[in-house]
Amino acid sequence: MDYSKVLSKTIVDTEKSGIRKFFDIMETMDDVVGLTVGQPDFVTPWHIREAGIESLEKGKTYYTSNAGTLELRIEIDKYLTRRFGVSYSPEKEIIVTVGGSEAIDIAVRSIIEAGDEVIIPTPSFVCYAPITRMAGGVPVIIETSVKDKFKLTPEALKAAITPRTKMLVLPYPNNPTGAIMTREELKDIAEVLKDTNIVVLSDEIYAEMTYGHEHCSIASIEGMKERTIIASGFSKAYAMTGWRLGYLCAPAVMIEQMLKIHQYCIMSSPTTSQFAAIEALKNGDDDVKMMVEEYNRRRRYIYNGLKGIGIDSFEPEGAFYIFPNIGQFGLSSDDFCSRLLYDYKCAIVPGNAFGAGGEGFARISYAYSIKHITLALERIEKFVKTL
Repeated sequence: MDYSKVLSKTIVDTEKSGIRKFFDIMETMDDVVGLTVGQPDFVTPWHIREAGIESLEKGKTYYTSNAGTLELRIEIDKYLTRRFGVSYSPEKEIIVTVGGSEAIDIAVRSIIEAGDEVIIPTPSFVCYAPITRMAGGVPVIIETSVKDKFKLTPEALKAAITPRTKMLVLPYPNNPTGAIMTREELKDIAEVLKDTNIVVLSDEIYAEMTYGHEHCSIASIEGMKERTIIASGFSKAYAMTGWRLGYLCAPAVMIEQMLKIHQYCIMSSPTTSQFAAIEALKNGDDDVKMMVEEYNRRRRYIYNGLKGIGIDSFEPEGAFYIFPNIGQFGLSSDDFCSRLLYDYKCAIVPGNAFGAGGEGFARISYAYSIKHITLALERIEKFVKTL
């Protein structure tokens, strides 16, 4: 059988995640200190786990509504209103998804058709461009820079817009750079978009993780809610990565179309996870505060640690990643990270995994203990002294 005539060329041409590449290599080695994966090292708080366990004990193992239990959607609306000043109809404007990844996928597929352009600021999370291509769209990349603190500028956005532009991905707080955008900066972006039909996909999975600034959702800016899709979830803020639960919020006319994809591909999100998430939203604020305070401590520690080694870094203001500049050592991002892994058994992710603009940088996750970070810094220091 000639599989080249069977397999989708679009999928065959799609590269695997650069994040997972180094993680998978690391898994085959002993004594590796890994700072690759954006996964909290906290266990899901007990009261949240207990709510999931209780739902199983009571036999709540049935399908829920396609959009998720109404109780959970009500709590999502209460949470967004309380924390970020945006409100959505639980009945018509919210879908509970299988993680934030499904949320992004169905948001793109419900909007993008063949030839439509999607503006994607990079460096950014690895999924946006591949998902765009899988939907038949064309990624239009804006390379943000450290001189602009890796923020999307209105000038760059304006220059990237064409008659075929249909969506802007707004990935802030940002993975991998740790950049955020303030309310005033988002107002400037909104001003560029106000007379267009461009939809904003705002990935707000790290909304709770900001340091020194409160997160602002672009949906809260006047005139933006009608054109904004919020994708978020429970993985990062509540340390619930394995529960696989996210959500989408958008105008009802958009949600109606997204729900069709969700119905046919997923049916409904895991029931047990939904009951756990209800408890998280009702009683998890203190847990989030505690974890974010610890991430902030680690953020300062790793920033100062890298600085002490002689590695310049943009000081992250959100998420739990730092994006050090390794270009000074005369190696490509891939070569730097490969040699660090194979010779010094420390795994970090090449910056170019997040777009060409990430070349010369690396992503380090500080969703790990201080002890783990300290050991990694020691190995990085030994390596850079040889360069």
